[in-house]
Amino acid sequence: MFTFKVNGKECQSSRDGRLIDYLRDELRLTAVKEGCSEGTCGTCTVIVDGKKGKACILKLSKLEGKSITTVEGIPEEEMKVYVHCFAEAGAVQCGFCIPGMIISAKVLLDANLYPTREEVKKAIHGNICRCTGYQKIEDAILMAAEYFREKRMIPEGPKHLGLTQRFQRVDVEEKVRGTGEFVDDIILPDMAYAKALRSPYPRARIHRIDITRALAHEDCVAVYTAKDVPNNICGHIVQDWDVLIPEGGITRYIGDAIALAVVNHKENLEEVLSLIQVDAEELPPVTNPIDALKEDAPKVHEGGNLLTKKVCKRGDAEGAIASSKYVVTRHYSVPFTDHAFMEPECAIAFPEGEDGVHLYTAGQSVYDEQHEISSILQLPAEKVVVESKLVGGGFGGKEDMSVQHHAALAAWLSKRPVKVKFSRKESLLVHVKRHAMEMDFTTACDENGYLTGMKAVLYSDTGAYASLGGPVLERACTHAAGPYNYQNVDIVGYGVYTNNIPAGAYRGFGVTQSCFATECNLNLLAEMAGITPWEIRYRNAIRPGQTLPNGQIATKDCALAQTLEAVKEVYDSHPYAGIASCMKNSGVGVGIPDIGRCRLTVENGKVHILTSAACMGQGVGTVTIHIVCEMTGLAPALLVHERPNTERTPDSGTSTASRQTLFTGEATRRASILLGEALEEKGSLQALEGTSYYGEYLGETDPMGSPKPNPVSHIAYGYATQVVILDEAGKVTEVVAAHDVGTVVNVQSCEGQVEGGVVMGLGYALTEDFPMAEGRPTLNYGKLGLFRASQTPPVQAILITSEEVLEEACGAKGVGEISSVPTAPACAHAYYRYDGIERTRLPLENTFYRKAK
Repeated sequence: MFTFKVNGKECQSSRDGRLIDYLRDELRLTAVKEGCSEGTCGTCTVIVDGKKGKACILKLSKLEGKSITTVEGIPEEEMKVYVHCFAEAGAVQCGFCIPGMIISAKVLLDANLYPTREEVKKAIHGNICRCTGYQKIEDAILMAAEYFREKRMIPEGPKHLGLTQRFQRVDVEEKVRGTGEFVDDIILPDMAYAKALRSPYPRARIHRIDITRALAHEDCVAVYTAKDVPNNICGHIVQDWDVLIPEGGITRYIGDAIALAVVNHKENLEEVLSLIQVDAEELPPVTNPIDALKEDAPKVHEGGNLLTKKVCKRGDAEGAIASSKYVVTRHYSVPFTDHAFMEPECAIAFPEGEDGVHLYTAGQSVYDEQHEISSILQLPAEKVVVESKLVGGGFGGKEDMSVQHHAALAAWLSKRPVKVKFSRKESLLVHVKRHAMEMDFTTACDENGYLTGMKAVLYSDTGAYASLGGPVLERACTHAAGPYNYQNVDIVGYGVYTNNIPAGAYRGFGVTQSCFATECNLNLLAEMAGITPWEIRYRNAIRPGQTLPNGQIATKDCALAQTLEAVKEVYDSHPYAGIASCMKNSGVGVGIPDIGRCRLTVENGKVHILTSAACMGQGVGTVTIHIVCEMTGLAPALLVHERPNTERTPDSGTSTASRQTLFTGEATRRASILLGEALEEKGSLQALEGTSYYGEYLGETDPMGSPKPNPVSHIAYGYATQVVILDEAGKVTEVVAAHDVGTVVNVQSCEGQVEGGVVMGLGYALTEDFPMAEGRPTLNYGKLGLFRASQTPPVQAILITSEEVLEEACGAKGVGEISSVPTAPACAHAYYRYDGIERTRLPLENTFYRKAK
């Protein structure tokens, strides 16, 4: 028997085990989150006898007589300060890491109410955040110290709210306190647990699957194989991904699921899986996209290894380059990288109604999940209800099926609730990555540095399945020539199947890759033309009314030149400053129907905002509250933002392509106009009880290859210029990020998106990688190269808008993705100025952060 205290109460356990399981499962203290299971990420941080500890690695047998404190045990008056300061600073995005951050903050402030920023950084060194870039978390802790030592009172929130104001995001309190529900925080009565047996090889023929011994296990509920699946195929866009690999089938990557075991008690999952016998014949894999296109290459799919070819051609690139004064040609290589969102994938499904199923998920679109699961189970869509809980980060990595379809299948077949949860190891093994690409870029200019033409060939490794491989490649191509005023381009991209872990959507969506190449070429051209890298960008910067390389005419809101002007002084004043510019679309674009939807309902004297737009931390709920308040004059206290639910919220599309602020924002604006008119007529919300107001917005665009002289590729673009500054040792000391965001909706959220995106971009540039040896990953979570607070430099976010903005969404444009795009080429340029060495491969080698191999 082990005896210890938790939050002041004596507890006992008759068996040993991990502290995190005892806290979450026995005591239901769910503010303690499981992020990595290896003591690396800090989401499970607790206080043990006044010192920090990681609950995922602490054993109960080591806690005899000790006292443990979780966020739930922090005194209420203290918690009020943390809630206010983290809200006011904008320190909360997805929220999964925040309770662990609060514990680290408490340990620091209990000992020192006058900490420096460096001391705060050191205090949270063991806590990883993928959303905020740490700066606002540091601000929040410093603010809390001030409140505690000065015994300051917490002010009331604003009674009126509009655009471009500071406002505490709608979900901040539940995330700071740890009371908000993530899927894994939920336990349903009679709930079973399921897990998939994965392929032993990247490519293998499965001759036989014997589940006899597994079924004989006393805790086994069922083991399902491909023959149990009504429609054994799924896929976000292309239907090419097996739900379970059948006997006689060939696996395509190491994460392929072969059988699905269901047990009564989760601790028995591994044992039951070990009893499944698989007769598999290992086959040679193909893991290089260039090799995969050879005639004798093993076929990943029956139709061949070419997923797609994309062409973006305009003018006469060949002739323009041939007649140009200066020409640069380089080859660039960029790697797979993992999203490393803090919350590993988890889903719960349970039977509902006659032959239906209800899911709790944490993905990027409840309607996408409903569509794919209804297809797998061969059910009408209305028989599949999908409800989103809090989403602990996504960045594109939660668009595809991972655990949702297996939870739904197991619940539908077993007729009882089933939870499927990935360990961090499974998450790294199974979910999609950022596309690795090999790219050849040629860029030309005249004697004055004006761009004349460019050619590019891109090979994108989409891995074993299509996922978002086609659209990602398309975006890499449509943005490859950069945000500049020239029209002779010839860009060809190949999306190629391999036996690597699949690649899919990732913050930047292909533009991070092609921007790295084109911006590096631009610096070399500037050198040849005898002008500065800032000058070549300013001379060529697209301006309103001019034509982009893809043929689209820049709209009135375009403010790229202003972003360059904003960073000129800082760039000119530092010898080791690197610069890069970019553009990034808001909205899916390229001719694909793209609709935002919002319904406002008046219920019990409050306005409920209903939209399926998923919030993974970017704050779309707060955006809609700002817009409703701006358009109607209602106080924010009268608004309720509901989470996505296919039974109640209208389909507003996937949270991808930096589209929700623009598309759902505009739909919300339109619904708000109707509500405002009704309020003016009736005089009060009480008089409108039971009414609803619907807004819808369709963004119309043209497909790639459109014959129009000036096709509209995307509804809107954001523009940005970033400057990365190194010191004499080659360490990044500051990043200045000037972003054309249109109308700023919420100040803290907009700044936070830029700061967090920059830090993710620094990781892509300097430290992050996801190497695979013949299709097998070789790193764990702790070795992904994720930036920590102690490594992170100050990020100055400069939010810029033009004098004229778009009408849609009150002029707001997405900023979530673009914030990561120009950071890597800016880093490469800074190091080129530092030591004169060209670096054409990411992560950059022979730097302060990574030595040459």
